[in-house]
Amino acid sequence: MAINMTKATNQSSLPSKSPNSPPKPSTLRIGRRYRATRVDDHYDAIVIGSGIGGMTTAALMSKAGKKVLVLEQHYTAGGYTHSYSRNGYEWDVGVHYIGEVGDPNSSLRKIFDFITDEKLRWAKMDDNYDRFYFGDEEYNLRAGRDAFRSGLIEHFPTEACAIDKYLGMLDAVTRYIPLKVADKLLPSTLKAPYGLFKKYALPAYFRKTTYEALSSLTQNPKLIAVLTGQHGDCGLPPKESSFLIHALIARHYLGGAYYPVGGAWKIADTIIPVIQQSGGDLLTYASVKQVAIENGKAVGVEMADGHIIRSDSVISGAGVINTFNSLVPAELVAKHGYDKHLKSVESSKAHLGMYIGLKDSPSNLKLPKTNFWIFPHYDADQAYKDFEADMTQAFPAVYISFPSAKDPEWQRQNPNKSTIEIVAPCPFEWFAKWKDEPWGKRGEEYEALKALFTQRMLEALYSKMPHLRGKIDYYETSTPLSTDFFCGYKKGELYGLNHDPSRFEQSWLRPKTTIPGLYLTGQDVLTCGVGGALMGGVMATVSVLGLQSHKLLNQFGLKESFGLASPSST
Repeated sequence: MAINMTKATNQSSLPSKSPNSPPKPSTLRIGRRYRATRVDDHYDAIVIGSGIGGMTTAALMSKAGKKVLVLEQHYTAGGYTHSYSRNGYEWDVGVHYIGEVGDPNSSLRKIFDFITDEKLRWAKMDDNYDRFYFGDEEYNLRAGRDAFRSGLIEHFPTEACAIDKYLGMLDAVTRYIPLKVADKLLPSTLKAPYGLFKKYALPAYFRKTTYEALSSLTQNPKLIAVLTGQHGDCGLPPKESSFLIHALIARHYLGGAYYPVGGAWKIADTIIPVIQQSGGDLLTYASVKQVAIENGKAVGVEMADGHIIRSDSVISGAGVINTFNSLVPAELVAKHGYDKHLKSVESSKAHLGMYIGLKDSPSNLKLPKTNFWIFPHYDADQAYKDFEADMTQAFPAVYISFPSAKDPEWQRQNPNKSTIEIVAPCPFEWFAKWKDEPWGKRGEEYEALKALFTQRMLEALYSKMPHLRGKIDYYETSTPLSTDFFCGYKKGELYGLNHDPSRFEQSWLRPKTTIPGLYLTGQDVLTCGVGGALMGGVMATVSVLGLQSHKLLNQFGLKESFGLASPSST
């Protein structure tokens, strides 16, 4: 689809400060910089990537007395939980809200407390944590099961029975998810009989799309659209996404949403000291060239500078596609069949990100502790099809977050400043022609396309908050190529693998690979998001440590929370 690039570069309503002017250097950097002289000859484990999955695995292993080295190619730690600063503002790239952590007895909160020595604190967002706009109509999701239910019934009074059945399905997914966890931890010899057991033990809707599952409850298209309004949290519309991932996300936020006090960077900042307790460390600017293999076994990593660091285990948090396409020798990938396995999955959708700074306080600017989701109409699947066929069509979804309003520490640290973040889907292919060009030097045509989308994201913001027009001090927009450059996801994907029903039937997606010494962690192991990736980190720990992890989780009251199978079976 051709567009008028000249027109795109002259958007008169864009803020006066151009994003193409050289930005001031980022100053928010967590973790020590890699040097070959700063690493030991041998570690109990090496973790590739410092996303929440990798850091969770490293911290848990450190608690078990293991010396673990985490290697991060970016200039700062955290993966999608990292923050960055520019021109006096600070933004998060992936953490916008997290559920369950308000309950000190929840599994998620227990793990976060454990891997941070209770140093990470959480701030509650508004009870109305998500607001959906479908054209001119507005719906609000409220914290708490009863409030959530009553809020829906206000709009759909004749659908009370369907709404109650829906909540029951969310409860069932919570009860049955330990069976999916066990599936990932059982030895390969038990995969076939366990698969047969699951076929009859799990509800049929586990294997259906979100739309199929909800259509069994109601034929009201507006109710289905509202129930699936958080589909952006997994990156797929209802007719493509698995009901399992939908239910996990919806259940995750049912009790409300929270934000890390101090910003998302506090996650890595509070985990790293725990990793260091047993002699380990987290190093940035640490680009891994490949996993070192001897006699078919992973024995460490070879760095981009040629230095080899040895370890008993290698745990990749770089995503399964990156791991088996780039980090493991091709002949070994083929020998173990991972080249064929990769054909059964695909990358999730790419996205645009916009980061906005304003010179006034969140209260003066009336910024809420509520997320906005803006949709052109009620048919999400058709909206994606229309947009992907023609970029001039409306965004199928626009997500707007107000992090400076969510963080109680923000105003004290950043007086009279505010930030806004906007995320919208965008096919990687629209930017693919510039993928080999250096960051910041991709040319006028690339910047023109960015400007076109920037204008449209701003207009989405102004449509709901017109009083902000003319008040933006600084902004910049990231594309799928930015995600590749900074986070290493080659197609700009936000959620690793696509979360369609077939993705959850891939028995090879498990923390313990068939290559001796090599393990996987992060969101590709189980599900996407901070909670899913963190769970992947726990599962990787169980697989690596075996019986020792059983003792570790039991000691800190985590074993029963997860319903984990005995690690002796791994």
